Amino acid sequence: MKISCRHGSITCSVLVLALTSFGSASAEDVQRPNVLFISVDDLNDWTGCLGGHPQVMTPHIDRLAASGVLFTNAHCAAPACNPSRTAIMTGISPHVSGLYENGQKMREILPDAVLLPKYFADHGYWAAGSGKLLHYFIDARSWNEYYPAKETEDPFPRTLYPKPRPVSLPRGGPWQYIETDWAPLDATDEQFGGDWLVSKWIGQQLQKKHDKPFFLACGIYRPHEPWFVPKKYFEPFPIEGIQLPPGYKEDDLDDLPPAGKKRGPNRYFEHIRAHKQWKQGIQGYLASIYFADAMVGRVLKALQEGPNRDNTIVVLWSDHGWHLGEKQHWQKFTAWRVCTRVPLIVRVPNDAPGLPRGTRAGSTCTKPVNLLSLFPTLTELAGLPSKRGNDGPSIVPLLDDPDADWPHVSVTHLAEPGSYGLSAERWRYIHYAGGDEELYDCQADPHEWNNLAGEAEHATRLAELRALAPKTFAPRVPPKDSSLPKLKWHATDRPAPPSKPDGKTFDIVLLNQREDPVNLYWMDRQRKPKSYGSIAAGWRIHRSTRPGAVWFITDPGNKPLGYFVVGDRAALASIPEDE
Repeated sequence: MKISCRHGSITCSVLVLALTSFGSASAEDVQRPNVLFISVDDLNDWTGCLGGHPQVMTPHIDRLAASGVLFTNAHCAAPACNPSRTAIMTGISPHVSGLYENGQKMREILPDAVLLPKYFADHGYWAAGSGKLLHYFIDARSWNEYYPAKETEDPFPRTLYPKPRPVSLPRGGPWQYIETDWAPLDATDEQFGGDWLVSKWIGQQLQKKHDKPFFLACGIYRPHEPWFVPKKYFEPFPIEGIQLPPGYKEDDLDDLPPAGKKRGPNRYFEHIRAHKQWKQGIQGYLASIYFADAMVGRVLKALQEGPNRDNTIVVLWSDHGWHLGEKQHWQKFTAWRVCTRVPLIVRVPNDAPGLPRGTRAGSTCTKPVNLLSLFPTLTELAGLPSKRGNDGPSIVPLLDDPDADWPHVSVTHLAEPGSYGLSAERWRYIHYAGGDEELYDCQADPHEWNNLAGEAEHATRLAELRALAPKTFAPRVPPKDSSLPKLKWHATDRPAPPSKPDGKTFDIVLLNQREDPVNLYWMDRQRKPKSYGSIAAGWRIHRSTRPGAVWFITDPGNKPLGYFVVGDRAALASIPEDE
């Protein structure tokens, strides 16, 4: 049998042999693209390309968006650093893993999960990173190289902070995160260190020709608090011209259900306004974004001027958004759009195995996508086998055609299992575990000012969105006692100071390391001890408490031994051994 062609005829056996040999060689010798994976911490939609605030300055991020695909409806898997980053790096959703909040430990819950860099390393890549990519640890086993050294498990290079602190915002009490503060620094970028050192190290890697394709991850920490950056980044934002967030509306909580009203106002915003620091805080956030953008610019410049510019996929994302007064809220942890919506930009060069024609510059996609999709997307683009257990769909079809049919919604999970925000292309649905609901038409109401959930005409829409939500939720997996942060032990032979409880309740763990039992007392506001029984030698107990509470320890004869002052989160209170 013969097959005809333009240049004559060849036998079928020869053709088959040639095609087989060619296919085998191409599978082995395929040119893998590099991956530059850029994270910017706590960045909401305050970028020029997303238009979140009229005064924001992000020229480098905007140029990257103009060179690739900008996703204008991208959302995080959770509105907190740890669950969001864990979901991105494992491809596993919080409602599957049970990791919903910052206080949990990734490796306690997912001891065998293969992280994104490790997966690339296992398939022939050099995996390296610098800066914050996970929640305050590196996970050394997942990287070939890291800066600072991966063995330290500390992702932060030296960073200049002012002394004394706080500088601008007095601490309102033990409930307040100590890093909520801002000020310009009289320092150069190099003197400041931090993200400048991260961008320097990443830039050095981009300037090299590597023996293997690389997965290179760059974790920019700003605009995460504290908002201390060199003063030149504050100067474009004079305080007298600062504009309030476009999404702020004073009576925005009036139409919320009880669960929404509980999530909305928090003490940070009240405290900031009381000290007349609202505009100063906005200024600090804008300055920190401008600084972060400059660091992104340094990295992109190194790529452009180096030997890897034509064969490198670039991805830029933020782990979650941030409130600056919208819904009377400051910080994160909510299911509203200002907190779930994040920048996501992807640029793919020509000849990537999963997208041979690459992305088209200046493309914009309005389809709802989730950062969970980054794992399967990058493996597909690089031509790697797909990893089992990824919970997000690959967005390669949208990189190829931003208007392609997209049957998916994006779900953002709150710390309480069963509470989530669901984003469709036009609509957003928020469901709280107790059954309360919110519904917003983001086309007509981008700031989510008008809750439509109680209106009869939208009952069908509510039912449709409910049907798209997850049906089961893994229970929250608590951290092991040994991994909790440690409370400071104050040894004393006198009664402890009074409690000044202020904030939400949570548990602490009290561990008695002495050879004898001890008595446990809670000190009330008048410095009167209230007995909570005893703790046997070697035992540990859980106690519900609040920030500012004081727990007083005595020996069996009620001789004072010492006390603990509770901070702003769950912790381990370890009573030391006998001296």
